[in-house]
Amino acid sequence: MSIVNAAKKAREASIKLAAMDTVSKNKALEAIMKALELNTDKIKAANAIDIENSEKEKVAEPLIKRLRFDETKIQDVNAGIKSLVHLEDPVGKIQLQTELDDDLVLTRIACPIGVIGVIFESRPDALVQISTLCLKSGNAVLLKGGSEAKETNRILFEIIEKASTEAGMPEGWIALMESREDVNSILAMDHYIDLLIPRGSNSFVQYIMKNTNIPVMGHADGICHTFVDEFAKIDMAVDLVVDSKTQYVVVCNALETLLVHEKIADRFLPILKEALEQKNVQIRGCERTRSIISCEVATDEDWQTEYLDYILSIKIVSGLEEAIAHINTYGSGHTDTIITENTVNTKIFMTLVDSANVFHNASTRFSDGFKYGFGAEVGISTSKIHARGPVGLEGLLIYKYQLEGNGQIVADYASKKKSFKHKQLV
Repeated sequence: MSIVNAAKKAREASIKLAAMDTVSKNKALEAIMKALELNTDKIKAANAIDIENSEKEKVAEPLIKRLRFDETKIQDVNAGIKSLVHLEDPVGKIQLQTELDDDLVLTRIACPIGVIGVIFESRPDALVQISTLCLKSGNAVLLKGGSEAKETNRILFEIIEKASTEAGMPEGWIALMESREDVNSILAMDHYIDLLIPRGSNSFVQYIMKNTNIPVMGHADGICHTFVDEFAKIDMAVDLVVDSKTQYVVVCNALETLLVHEKIADRFLPILKEALEQKNVQIRGCERTRSIISCEVATDEDWQTEYLDYILSIKIVSGLEEAIAHINTYGSGHTDTIITENTVNTKIFMTLVDSANVFHNASTRFSDGFKYGFGAEVGISTSKIHARGPVGLEGLLIYKYQLEGNGQIVADYASKKKSFKHKQLV
């Protein structure tokens, strides 16, 4: 099927999917879970081909780790789907209701966006998360994965499509594009696609944003910070920094830059260095950091870099004000954390740091749709329009206004024969 026909079918399917009841959608999600489990061996075999090809092409180890889709990953995505099944269906939810006048009631109701185009790199688990979130939220979806995960994406798509349509979902609600040329075709389909969500490198996301008229939601970078305040508990700070940096280094919510208050640096940095060395983390530090611990030189470029690797840049700051200024200058608006026992500093940091996720005494790795209880996520949005942070079900909805009348005409209100009540009902 051509990409144009797939987009047309997705548009047609989106109308039917928007009207699907919760029971039907949950039935389809449960069928997908079962099918993924039953086809574990096929998925692993397809993924092995992708891994082998990537290794032959000398793909970096962190990217291969992101590509890997084993039994643990299958269990993880199924846990996400199970959580999604148990979430309340937000479609059709009344957000606002106003009685404009007698027998004239305005209602704002949540509804699907329509057709979502998602272009993503490397991670096959993203295909499962995105497609199931779109299904539950009543959206059709066009998927374009990276060539490095071609075999895995294909088998996952086939399993999800077959299981969901057999469970009653409209044919064409999900489609997979595989060629490089399909990306530019998708970018030109503003008549069929309502929203684009890119997941990949900074240059990749910037290319998408600059070459389409379709609204784009997502983030270009994940330059996440942790600020260790002078009032931090050192043991807690070490644990949180190590987890934020090393628990899974190739994701956008991993720590990239550490800011340390000058009053705690002498005591904290030697202990931290020992802990990071056990995880094979390479440290790059400012001059003041290098006067305390031995490490490589951090340049201005480091403060602007999303490593996605076992590398951490460290800067010693004079205090809270400098830390916030650094984050708001170099950060990507993704996730930033303060480690402190001082409630005043906590409030100032969490108020003034301009990011989608701002934490206190918690690992940056918590900024995730599944961990937030959203079931899963289609990605992280650092924009300030429509959706921000991990984008789950709510982020894939828009709303419409419905007006119920009884023959009223505007002329009566313009002539002052009638007047509006504007009584809030919901």
